[in-house]
Amino acid sequence: MTVSQHIQMSVEGMSCASCVARVTRGLSGLEGVSDVSVNLASERAQMDLDAVGRLEAVVAKLDKMGFPARRAEVVLNVASMSCASCVGRVDRVLSALPGVLEVNVNLAAETARVIYLEAAVSPEEMIAAAARIGYPATIAQAGAEEDRGARKEAEAQVLARRAVFAAAFALPVFVIEMGGHLVPAFHHWVMATVGQQTSWMLQFLLTSVVLIGPGRMFYAKGVPALLRGGPDMNSLVAVGTGAAYLYSVVATFLPGVLPAGVRAVYFEAAAVIVVLILIGRVLEARAKGRTGAAIRKLLGLRPQSATVLRDGVPEEVAIDAIRAGDILLVRPGERIAVDGTVTEGDSHVDESMITGEPLPVAKAPGDAVTGGTVNGQGSFRFRATRVGAETVLAQIIRMVEQAQGAKLPIQGLVDRITLWFVPAVMGAALATVLIWLALGADLTLALVAGVSVLIIACPCAMGLATPTSIMVGTGRAAELGVLFRKGDALQQLSGVSVVALDKTGTVTAGRPELTDLVLAEGFDRAEVLALVAAVEARSEHPIAEAIVRAAGGSLAEAGAFTSFTGYGVRARVAGHEVLVGADRLMAREGVEIAPLAGEEARLAAAGRTALYAAIDGRIAAVIAVSDPVKPSSAEAIAALHGMGLQVAMITGDKLETAEAIAREVGIDRVIAGVLPEGKVAALDDLRGEGGLAFVGDGINDAPALAHADVGIAIGTGTDVAIESADVVLMSGDLRGVVNAVAVSRAVMRNIRENLFWAFGYNTALIPVAAGVLYPAFGLLLSPMLAAGAMALSSVFVLSNALRLRRIRPVLEEARSAVAAGQPRLAAAE
Repeated sequence: MTVSQHIQMSVEGMSCASCVARVTRGLSGLEGVSDVSVNLASERAQMDLDAVGRLEAVVAKLDKMGFPARRAEVVLNVASMSCASCVGRVDRVLSALPGVLEVNVNLAAETARVIYLEAAVSPEEMIAAAARIGYPATIAQAGAEEDRGARKEAEAQVLARRAVFAAAFALPVFVIEMGGHLVPAFHHWVMATVGQQTSWMLQFLLTSVVLIGPGRMFYAKGVPALLRGGPDMNSLVAVGTGAAYLYSVVATFLPGVLPAGVRAVYFEAAAVIVVLILIGRVLEARAKGRTGAAIRKLLGLRPQSATVLRDGVPEEVAIDAIRAGDILLVRPGERIAVDGTVTEGDSHVDESMITGEPLPVAKAPGDAVTGGTVNGQGSFRFRATRVGAETVLAQIIRMVEQAQGAKLPIQGLVDRITLWFVPAVMGAALATVLIWLALGADLTLALVAGVSVLIIACPCAMGLATPTSIMVGTGRAAELGVLFRKGDALQQLSGVSVVALDKTGTVTAGRPELTDLVLAEGFDRAEVLALVAAVEARSEHPIAEAIVRAAGGSLAEAGAFTSFTGYGVRARVAGHEVLVGADRLMAREGVEIAPLAGEEARLAAAGRTALYAAIDGRIAAVIAVSDPVKPSSAEAIAALHGMGLQVAMITGDKLETAEAIAREVGIDRVIAGVLPEGKVAALDDLRGEGGLAFVGDGINDAPALAHADVGIAIGTGTDVAIESADVVLMSGDLRGVVNAVAVSRAVMRNIRENLFWAFGYNTALIPVAAGVLYPAFGLLLSPMLAAGAMALSSVFVLSNALRLRRIRPVLEEARSAVAAGQPRLAAAE
């Protein structure tokens, strides 16, 4: 299927794993819809559509299934509209955005009212779309981009009020009925003063208030789902409490229908079940709100306003009103609003939120600044280059959100099980009742067992087991400077056995310096260096930059420049034909290198990158460049060894140079002399029984990053490399690889713990609820205890996932930076 767009949306009404399974199945069955991923914890669905028009069918399907996509509304002030054709153009461009459902453009009011799917599109994207066709827009009224944590807290408060109300009415019922069972004297007193029938009537009235009031939500959602043939956890609660309630009503008002031996009421079970499940929902909502803490911290790094110079006059404007090309004024201590380039003034900027480096970075005209970073004592002006959704911070937030909404391969097993879990539980409950009746048990025992099975088997914990761990884990990883661009990388990275590293810019600093220039007989040093530097000035390779820096001064113009990827370069300078490159280039061009071959081997053995230079067909010099190893590389590689991983290095350098660096930092295996296109084959040679991760930063690393099981890009590298990677390190520090592996393993361990608890809980307690222990031990699980256990299972899973917020950096230096209070991508806890 040809994918035309990837879309995500917020989905309402999901409460358990079976809901997730039904939404996934329903959307996957639509024509033109593929790769559906539904996340219970974030309440979002992601999918690929082969055409924009498919979105309408997706929204209609969700509505029909009873899980509507969350709509939002925003009003935009649109400038420059002058006629009906303007209105039509604005209408068309906004309507074409994925996720926009309805657009109403008003020429008189110069506004556009847009109804859209929350999480599928943002007001900022609408503003950018309108601006692209010449109609600048600003937000006049935003009605839906509410903070998820605040929304979940508000939801928890509503549920808490319902739980308190329900508890106030359920408590007398519980005391009257259970008090009588536990204290015989109390039972006799009730019978003597109130009487059984009056007692039952009172319980009926109080329980009815609980079910009609706070408990109505379970019936309002559960019964329609049951009638649609897709029961969910609300259906289980509705059927379970409804069965206990109706049986008790019959016993109270139609006692003759039941044999005298089984005439009993279970009003307290129905009422207390509602109370316990509401309490569980309160705790669950609050825990869900905390799972998105990392995103809220990231959003908190974005200032709400900035000072823009309009005709040279400073003006405070909302951040959404900033346009590319605007000149902004940054005062001491202010947070930089958007990405840009310094035009005037100088200062030091704390960029630790991006790079993790605690020392402020000097900024002068021409230097880039990043939105969200904090200015120091100086003041400067800068020109906005990337605004809105294009800023680095916005891209980081988007990456984290996509990773949090991803579905891991391990989730596939959960989905297959939970798809039929609720119907199977309802069948098991019915079978439990029938088997007990067939065995001669009274109706009361059979009913209690059946209701207990219904209540205890709610699959909330199963549905929350994986997504909550993903949300908390990827959020914490972002705080440590590790961005999982693709969710499945979170699982795959935990299983790798080999980590392959690119050398330049990854193990080394990527800023080589010229160390040696050994001349052949008959050549002048200054002339050779000037000619070689003139050629290398046309190249963007770091080694070329080192040679140009060493030459200094003004250089002659090089013409007829040709680059041979993996070999070297050729150009004509001041009437001379100049070749600069590896021995293989000289061999291909027929240049005899024997006079300097020994020097080249000596320099390479010393760990330096050695290149030959030939002038007019004669070997002229050997040029040695050294790229210093990053201070943290050896420590990071030692930490990877401590995790049981093998570390390899792939480089285009000569074997002697690569081995010298490998010895210095402790690398296990070296593959040298590899051309860019050969890195993919080199990765295949390294693949063993486990997975393989590759770490790189350059354009020539992009194929290898895409080919590895997990591609890890150094964030200080090129955009091409980052787009090819599964994981992005926001700094150029290899310690980020260690943290990425540590987070991946911690998250997968947490998921396995959650799944073990969720499945183990149901496996162990459903038989107990059904009464398997009753014949031997007389133990029968009360529906109230079943409700309490069910609620606690979800709270346990969420609480276990929240432990991931306490993940600490593996290496001591990184821990020290956090302890010192240096802000990273988001404030470390």
